[in-house]
Amino acid sequence: MDHRLSPELEELRRTVEEFAHDVVAPKIGDFYERHEFPYEIVREMGRMGLFGLPFPEEYGGMGGDYLALGIALEELARVDSSVAITLEAGVSLGAMPIHLFGTEEQKRRWLPKLCSGEMLGAFGLTEPDGGSDAGATRTTARLDESTDEWVINGTKCFITNSGTDVTGLVTVTAVTGRTPEGKPLISAVIVPSGTPGFTVAAPYSKVGWNASDTRELSFADVRVPAANLLGEQGRGYAQFLRILDEGRIAIAALGTGLAQGCVDESVKYAKERHAFGRPIGANQAIQFKLADMEMKAHTARLAWRDAASRLVAGEPFKKEAALAKLHSSTVAVDNARDATQIHGGYGFMNEYPVARMWRDSKILEIGEGTSEVQRMLIARELGLTG
Repeated sequence: MDHRLSPELEELRRTVEEFAHDVVAPKIGDFYERHEFPYEIVREMGRMGLFGLPFPEEYGGMGGDYLALGIALEELARVDSSVAITLEAGVSLGAMPIHLFGTEEQKRRWLPKLCSGEMLGAFGLTEPDGGSDAGATRTTARLDESTDEWVINGTKCFITNSGTDVTGLVTVTAVTGRTPEGKPLISAVIVPSGTPGFTVAAPYSKVGWNASDTRELSFADVRVPAANLLGEQGRGYAQFLRILDEGRIAIAALGTGLAQGCVDESVKYAKERHAFGRPIGANQAIQFKLADMEMKAHTARLAWRDAASRLVAGEPFKKEAALAKLHSSTVAVDNARDATQIHGGYGFMNEYPVARMWRDSKILEIGEGTSEVQRMLIARELGLTG
């Protein structure tokens, strides 16, 4: 399988690379240290069409696919992961559920602004007592037939893009009934920002991704029209599994970008930093470490592009997405640790990008399915059950 980029995709890669280095890199460190959302950078990403990359032109998208999105995410993450995760969550978790499962009316209403970046969407899945075990959802949505409205109660946590000034909606998973055996029937419901009873908490104080928006959400008798049901009632669990399968490819691309960014910064530093009368890059110990880091980033890139190519071709990709996500997140943590070591004391200083990359890398082994969950999925695809 040839994973070299077409001329169009190579042009996209170069455009995003230039944007990341010329626009994001000079400014993002200050936003990161202030724990401030970079609105102007996000608006510029919207003007470039990045939020619309995998969506049809009829809804304001760019007519691309997940491969194009992954390329953009990788190039952004080579410089900064907060900006990259804002794009990833806005597309994969905010807009994609509406594109895949929404009615024509829902698509016409929400997708144009989500594709342009004028509006961000979020996906409310994780709860204080239910992360990897999303089937333990406690948030409920009851249909009030007298008003034809869903009445939502519950709490969601760790929700990206949920509280910015441009957040327009959160798609919430909630229990809407029970099977005869008593198992919960989970559905997805669109909740517009500003709906009475929908409360957005203050931003979390996080270890990393400090220039991205992450909040806890609470719902107290929140009422939305019955028409805000996304997809089929009781199929929300299956829908979110599909969303996560695709999202893992995007996270794998992001992790690959972080891993490659660690190589970029470490090579530059190894050429500039002198010790004992010569650049530290002349030392074989540093050379071998950098060679291993480059190997890891390269194989991670092959893994996410393989999974994306299968998705685009309409082929099964669940196992490949899990492999790519598991490998890229592991590689990102490894390369961030080694990059910090190469930088020595300077790697512990926040003014150096590798310090930011070190702080940002760990969440990649947790978000959108932990490494343990990825191993479970891979084993299951190999026919192993227990």
